[in-house]
Amino acid sequence: MSPSPRLSMLDLVAVREGGTVAQALQLALKTAQHAEALGFERYWLAEHHNMPGIASSATAVLVGHIAGGTQRIRVGSGGIMLPNHAPLVVAEAFGTLAELYPNRIDLGLGRAPGTDQATMRALRRNKVEHEDDFPRDVAELQTLLGPMQADQKLVAMPGAGTQVPIWLLGSSLYSAQLAAHMGLPYAFASHFAPRYLHQAVAMYRNLFRPSATLAKPYVMVGVPLVAAETDEAAEWLASSIYQRVLGILTGQRKSLPPPVPGFMQQCPPDARAAIQDFLGEAVIGGPETVREGLHAMATATGADELMLVCDIYDPALRLRSLDIAAQAIAQAQATVKGDVLATV
Repeated sequence: MSPSPRLSMLDLVAVREGGTVAQALQLALKTAQHAEALGFERYWLAEHHNMPGIASSATAVLVGHIAGGTQRIRVGSGGIMLPNHAPLVVAEAFGTLAELYPNRIDLGLGRAPGTDQATMRALRRNKVEHEDDFPRDVAELQTLLGPMQADQKLVAMPGAGTQVPIWLLGSSLYSAQLAAHMGLPYAFASHFAPRYLHQAVAMYRNLFRPSATLAKPYVMVGVPLVAAETDEAAEWLASSIYQRVLGILTGQRKSLPPPVPGFMQQCPPDARAAIQDFLGEAVIGGPETVREGLHAMATATGADELMLVCDIYDPALRLRSLDIAAQAIAQAQATVKGDVLATV
């Protein structure tokens, strides 16, 4: 991998079939602790609303829960869907988190609703979104979290002066252009929308303008991961994700189901193709397949970080999947280091 990327994780806090929300929240903390022990850079929580089987709606609350149960790993939002919230409220929430957990909080921002149209209206009430709202709201957040100015009328307290790092998230070219223009780090949601990955990353790098926040482009890409001891075992575990994706595509969302042998073979060709398109950048397999898959993603994108999305029904096998990914990255880093030493 050139360069060897850092590993991070995005958690949607999936509720498992037959399980409870409380168990999902407990598993999120246990997974974050495990990721921290493996040396992961950050652990982010998504914002979704009115979705059966997803328990990450109160994102800032979860960020505090995870940060409070860990020691070093950065914790943040992947992301806060900014059109759903007033910038002042976001600044106060994440400013509070930053005061509680200094130098450990990230604020990833997206402009999608993270839900269906009816729920979006419930979240936003009578607010009408305009095209210019998102960049204006991002700039307002930067001001609210930045150093307080002498003539500043609106102050986030807590929030002012915390300078919580802001990331822009996206699955299209819009956020890539905006992140480049504002000189912010950029995360692409290739874990569910891989189509524009390479085009968006290239655009971000080409258009990037250095800022007080960031001197050069910084890219993170999402990677659906299912790792196991063998390719066959991983494919069986991945059937839980295949079932969930099919539910998303057909409007039949539900809790994360247990694996089903031969699930993809049982699907009609059009459903199978749709699932494969949705998971076009997924890395699924045993240790060698995972190593090669992460290497291919890092090489193709030049990503500074790979953000894994790892939803496996069995909690213990989920943690094992992260072990395998961490070992793959460690092996790649050792290879790069050995190559460098060999040329000295």
